[in-house]
Amino acid sequence: MLSHDRERQLKEFENSLGYQFHNIQLLDIALTHSSYANERHGNFRHNERLEFLGDSVLGLVISEYLYTNFPELAEGSLAKIKSLVVSEFCLAKAARRIGLGQLMLLGKGEEHTGGRDRDSILADAFESVIAAIFLDGGLDQARRFVLENLSQSIYDALNGRGIRDYKTDLQEVLQRDSDKAIEYRIVGDSGPAHQKVFIAQVYHGDKLLGEGVGRSKKEAEQHAAQKALEDMGK
Repeated sequence: MLSHDRERQLKEFENSLGYQFHNIQLLDIALTHSSYANERHGNFRHNERLEFLGDSVLGLVISEYLYTNFPELAEGSLAKIKSLVVSEFCLAKAARRIGLGQLMLLGKGEEHTGGRDRDSILADAFESVIAAIFLDGGLDQARRFVLENLSQSIYDALNGRGIRDYKTDLQEVLQRDSDKAIEYRIVGDSGPAHQKVFIAQVYHGDKLLGEGVGRSKKEAEQHAAQKALEDMGK
């Protein structure tokens, strides 16, 4: 049972979503992180199952949109654009735009270490909201929500602007001429827990190709791949 204050917050948040829930508890679950549920006694529900479903709905919507609207694109191009649009970076960016992080229920540990603005938590919650809308209102409503919030990311990906998957690009370049393994290593971190910076290195076989830093391990790896591509003139 939702508290009066929580229900009021969620009702106000519906305006940012552009969707009115029939079952507002679905939205509450979508915004509940497992760390919060684990600190409560009993069978307290969290958003991991919704995230699982939302990931599939998101993939379907973006795949259908690209397939229908860009018949000139080959399968490889469609797959690459889709991977950019549904990336953690783009989903977290969309989540921040609608203020999703402010409505998250987090455990004390996640709250104190900056979880409310962490890409992975925001991206997972965004997928959970997609699933909640899908279950509550059907595929058409979920499709509308996804396309309204990711249209700019789709445009940027199609035009090679704003977002780039450097890890995929580096893999494609290296595997043209070699079958050596590509390995990313997190070699260090610094800063307080809520503002930690990670250092990543990328190796091709035994050769160090690049190093990068980022606020998450994935971001550091992307920057390491970017540095490798720049040093290779790519």
